[in-house]
Amino acid sequence: PGLGKTTIAKALYNQLYHNFEAKCFLSNIKQTSNQPNALIHLQQQLLSSITKSTNINLENVDRGIAVLQERLRRKKLLLILDDVDEISQLNAIARSREWFGSGSRIIITTRDRHLLNQLEVDGLCSIDEMNDAEALELFSWHAFRNSYPSETFHPLSKLVVDYCRGLPLV
Repeated sequence: PGLGKTTIAKALYNQLYHNFEAKCFLSNIKQTSNQPNALIHLQQQLLSSITKSTNINLENVDRGIAVLQERLRRKKLLLILDDVDEISQLNAIARSREWFGSGSRIIITTRDRHLLNQLEVDGLCSIDEMNDAEALELFSWHAFRNSYPSETFHPLSKLVVDYCRGLPLV
């Protein structure tokens, strides 16, 4: 299990999307990329989201890049790229900030920090596992609507948090 990168990205998307002319959340890019013509499919998904058209056919990745560059450069876009694991995915969907209109925001979730170092990113945010006390508190808020479990539930709560290894909402 992950550390909640996708959950945080979804929360950001839901909080920010209304400030943008166009928006798109491309989820599970790593998983999607294992399928034939995956990069073309991702490009088509992005184009469908911003044009509201379901009839988009791209012959190849290079054609997709050309169409994306032309369609995106005038739009203020919120783009979430979730679970990116290869530079080819970024190159096909969001190679350069010049592709996007003024005020656009691209948020990328990945397990590979080196991927982001290859881009001109404005900032990085790392997520660390919670320590035992933080994990127990978060679990308690969700399970009991309190910052700490009652004496009766403390041993069981501790077992659950230990089992989840710092990811109490798993």
